[in-house]
Amino acid sequence: MEQRVIDTLRDVFELNGFIGIETRAVEQGSSLLKKGETSKEIYLLSRLQEVGHESDTAVEQRLGLHFDLTVPLSRYVVEHSGQLPFPFKRWQIQKVWRGERPQEGRFREFVQADIDVVGEGTLPEHYEVELPLVMVNALERLREFGLPKATVHANNRKLSEGFYRGLGLTDIEGVLREIDKLDKIGADEVVRLLVNECAASEQQANACLELAQITASDGQSLIDRFNGLCEIHHIDMDGDAYAMAKEGLDTLTMIVDEAARIRPGSVIADLKIARGLDYYTGSVYETFLDGASSLGSICSGGRYDNLASQGSRKYPGVGLSIGLSRLVSYMLHSAGATASRISPACVLVAVWNEENRGESNEIARQLRARGIAADVAPTAAKLGKQIKYADKLGIPYVWFPNEDPADDGPDQVKNIISGEQTDADARSWEPDTVYARQTVETHA
Repeated sequence: MEQRVIDTLRDVFELNGFIGIETRAVEQGSSLLKKGETSKEIYLLSRLQEVGHESDTAVEQRLGLHFDLTVPLSRYVVEHSGQLPFPFKRWQIQKVWRGERPQEGRFREFVQADIDVVGEGTLPEHYEVELPLVMVNALERLREFGLPKATVHANNRKLSEGFYRGLGLTDIEGVLREIDKLDKIGADEVVRLLVNECAASEQQANACLELAQITASDGQSLIDRFNGLCEIHHIDMDGDAYAMAKEGLDTLTMIVDEAARIRPGSVIADLKIARGLDYYTGSVYETFLDGASSLGSICSGGRYDNLASQGSRKYPGVGLSIGLSRLVSYMLHSAGATASRISPACVLVAVWNEENRGESNEIARQLRARGIAADVAPTAAKLGKQIKYADKLGIPYVWFPNEDPADDGPDQVKNIISGEQTDADARSWEPDTVYARQTVETHA
């Protein structure tokens, strides 16, 4: 199942012009710490000789496993900036490692699937609507595996920050972190944290929650509701704070309206989306599945302007990431998807006796030469055991060579799923297309 999902995502990404890359699993600590409050998630590495002396080396100078694919991308862009075409559109599907407490949907080792566009100096805003639409397209393709409809919820950090500053709040990063917890801990607890941790008054905290309650599927509704809230809380619409909010509002309005024109209902404005990491500077996204609220967001990301730099040159970007392992786990356990077979072989060639194994090997060779994956039974056991072996591996066909080499009679092949058995010739036989190229499930 996981490999089939990967193949589908890669197909969509490449259809949209994204280039596949792979980066190393290990990064410098100084790079891993760029993304804000992530130190608790990082697995640091030590050589055997260094065990017990790790504190002698600063974390920034140590090596660690990457916990996402965006930090390695920023390092990759800087190192290869002279050779890359900008804007650089990349897809990447790799394992990452996080210091999570293992539980349903949470893993210490898992696969992420990312797309990003990185510019040199500047990056046009139109990518901030293009990327969520690419992800929506990819997730729609996964509906053939039982995945429900996905909707991207978008906000803009400048809009939120401008509003908070207009209220008189100063700990903007703290407020964003607490608002980001809204779905997990509820409104009352968020208000308490805003008051106790971010020096907000109760009135300011409640105003933050009112902003978080705004959703809209069209730009004009979004503008009207946001401006109405600013008037209620006496935010100066001629001031610097509102000017910042207006910049984010304009971008978010463009995203919602353009997405509605291209793919109606795929992207909505949702002002509770905060993405608590200080790494994001503009648009932020979370993606939710219909009827799967307990799963939370399955695809998230946003715009970042300051992660990658080289002297005075900056490489702004926008990206989205799917927690692929978590998504596949949901598809198998909740969405009705079924895992594909264990073995890649489409056919198991039976062996009547060890003296005639060479004939079975020759049949397998002829099938493989024509692109049909084939295996040969490991022993000349009773026929029932050989069929049982194929069934355990999920191999749909068992091939029976002509039992008497002196006889010119045909071989036979049996579909052990349907029970149908027919004459067959290894030089011309074709499997049913439903079984021919079925991708296997990789087991860790």
